Amino acid sequence: MRCAHWRGVPLDLAREAREKSAAQYIDRAVQCQLSAHDEGEHFGLLTDAGAYGTALWLRWHGVDEAELVVLPDCQVAAPGSDGEGCCLFADHAKPHTWEDAMGEVSCTS
Repeated sequence: MRCAHWRGVPLDLAREAREKSAAQYIDRAVQCQLSAHDEGEHFGLLTDAGAYGTALWLRWHGVDEAELVVLPDCQVAAPGSDGEGCCLFADHAKPHTWEDAMGEVSCTS
């Protein structure tokens, strides 16, 4: 089950994200993409970072602290020849999105 925490994207960080990527539009709020948790850092996906295999994420802890981070994509895929890839970043806390998603929406939605 995905984390239920959401965070508004501060206007200055949304501008910076548009400058760092080819994206014309950045969401005004993002949901943490990690598995359900209350403590620690949260990560909301903003857009591809432009460089192959990287993405731009909003990382936050608490209400006031938020920053943009460029992180490499997780390279782990589900077992099998047609295994779904993980939609998170490298070295994220377990589980991978394909382990945690049981009946949830894919990472492209």
